[in-house]
Amino acid sequence: MPEPAAATTAAVPPGALLLRIPAMDCAVEEGQIRQVLEPFAGLRLQFNLAARTLMIDTSEAAWQAVVAAIQGAGFKTETLSAPPTAEATATAQRADLWRLVAALAVAALAELLHLLAPETMVLKVAGMALAASAIALSGLTVFQKGLSALLRGQLNINALMSVAVLGAFLIGQWPEAAMVMALYSLAELIEARSFERARNAIAGLLALSPPQAEIRQLDGSWVLQDAKSVLVGATARVKPGERFALDGRVTTGRGAVDQSPVTGESIPVDKEPGDEVFAGTINQSGALEFEVTKPASDTVLARIIHAVEEAQGQRAPMQRFVDRFAAVYTPAVFVLALLVAVVAPLAFGWTWLAALYKALVLLVIACPCALVISTPVTVVSGLSAAARRGILIKGGIYLEQARTLRVIAVDKTGTLTEGKPKLVAREILSTSIDQDKVLRIAKSLAARSDHPVSKAVAAGLQADALPVESFGAELGKGVRGTVGGQEYVLGNHRWIHERGQCAPEIEAAMRQHEAQGRTLSLLASADGVLALFAVADTVKETSRQAVAELKALGVRSVMLTGDNQSTAQAIASQVGIEDVRADLLPQDKQQAVQALGASQPVGMVGDGVNDSPSLAAATVGFSMGGAGTDIAKEAADVIIMNDDLRKVPETIRLSRKTYAVLWQNITLALGIKAVFFVLAVFGSATMWMAVFADMGASLLVVANGLRLLKGLKNADAKAVLQAQQGSHVS
Repeated sequence: MPEPAAATTAAVPPGALLLRIPAMDCAVEEGQIRQVLEPFAGLRLQFNLAARTLMIDTSEAAWQAVVAAIQGAGFKTETLSAPPTAEATATAQRADLWRLVAALAVAALAELLHLLAPETMVLKVAGMALAASAIALSGLTVFQKGLSALLRGQLNINALMSVAVLGAFLIGQWPEAAMVMALYSLAELIEARSFERARNAIAGLLALSPPQAEIRQLDGSWVLQDAKSVLVGATARVKPGERFALDGRVTTGRGAVDQSPVTGESIPVDKEPGDEVFAGTINQSGALEFEVTKPASDTVLARIIHAVEEAQGQRAPMQRFVDRFAAVYTPAVFVLALLVAVVAPLAFGWTWLAALYKALVLLVIACPCALVISTPVTVVSGLSAAARRGILIKGGIYLEQARTLRVIAVDKTGTLTEGKPKLVAREILSTSIDQDKVLRIAKSLAARSDHPVSKAVAAGLQADALPVESFGAELGKGVRGTVGGQEYVLGNHRWIHERGQCAPEIEAAMRQHEAQGRTLSLLASADGVLALFAVADTVKETSRQAVAELKALGVRSVMLTGDNQSTAQAIASQVGIEDVRADLLPQDKQQAVQALGASQPVGMVGDGVNDSPSLAAATVGFSMGGAGTDIAKEAADVIIMNDDLRKVPETIRLSRKTYAVLWQNITLALGIKAVFFVLAVFGSATMWMAVFADMGASLLVVANGLRLLKGLKNADAKAVLQAQQGSHVS
């Protein structure tokens, strides 16, 4: 198990409140605290059950009210100035474990004394003293939390266990009471550590980034420095076999880098001067020097951890359903146990002592711990499994919703294609201006634009740029600017048509290029069109396979693009998409997504600002973020780190698997309890059997949920094979 305090050894961020909550040692208490803090808007919560700490990112003005709410729920708090170290947390965990092992040994001794020793008052008192000692060692915190809950009129897990153990002790079943409390507390510790394992799976993987980096000094020497103290602009060096401690851009050397911890790519990526590298990745060959481009707190790796923490803080729909169910289930079971204790002796002739014992057994069986932890451990495992594969899902709700998608709308440029178009042809369409000047004007306007097509035009023209005044961009159309006192535009077919400058001969020239799937930019002045520039983008090798995988999953693909119909159709035919909608402005894409989603769940995959409205309108928005761009785009719900469209069907498969595991866990938790309920009421279930049923169910659902961390490989391989077979058939 990774160290649970991977995220707790860093300093407390400015403005964050760090609390130690001694009674918070399992996912149930975490859920209770989340519930009382729900009315506070904008809170970011980071739980560490192993260290029993909660970091709250909110305004200082809200601290007092937040602490009061937590304390009002029966939890004492201590404000910390710094998180506990990993060593301190591990030491505390070992102390808890030894304390519970000692309680278990004392409880076993009390049980042996009860079974084997003669029935004398002295030995009976000694046995009761041993049982009481075991209960005090293991269950004092449980009794404190249970009493607090009962005083507030709540019937939670701790209240049920407290009543059951105290009742068993009072009716003379003190050996069982001691053993039940010791086993219950031990199970709680195991569950908490297992839950933290799921939560820290991604952090543990990514925390492999080295804490130090080798930095070049002013005199040319190399010195190891703390990565957190390295300034942007410094030159760092990574030798073969070492990990990158910071993000940067290669300045010297060539080599292959394993980027799987960040992007999920299994094949190493060749790096040369000018290429970006990321913290946490592994240099496999060749020494590389790179310029640091991000501080340690803002690396792609750090932002991944932040995004996963944000996602884990959100409640998935199934989680909220289970929480609501447990809130009704627990009191209902308490009432049922009360009826067994009071009504059964009158209705069935049971002795009062036997009925009370059965009722107490029911309370132990009924503890909804397994049910309550069945969903969060599964959802967190699913989120972590996705992040380890280069898929950042911003919350459990999107992990659940992805399974429902029936249509995926896909942007063309940068999503289906490489997004790195090249200038492949140019035509001068006017003789009124010197050809060299036309090219210089086009270069000047294109060089000022961030659009991939304009960048390709600028890169493909060797002419020198001229000064541009009054430069501006028209969203979805192109750019304009004044060169040498005259205004020019460099825009797409739509804009030139709107300007009324599409003469028949120009239309004919454009049709020839568009039929070949090329994207056109036209340079025009007020007098007419001066030149045409044809840019071609290449389809990603993985796009056709991704579309085939989606089809195999029963998901239809639709292309939405601002490009012309001919270009869009040419690209669509290469990847296997039949439904093509072209010449769309950003608002048109948004309307198309809304129309598609009117009757069925729809996903949208895009890569730029123009796609933001449609990403937000989709049931689930997928951003082809890439490791080098801002991975936290507000509009998207899922970020694909390596721009591989195959991650979309992979997300859907993970969502369906997570949903199946959720229901398996709920069925396991309730099914096991139902069996022992029947045994308790009509058979001969004992408190021993009850506590083992509760422990067994809890540990089973935790283990089943953790399977998601490693259980996708075979399913992915099968899906890829099916998709490839499907693409051959088509």
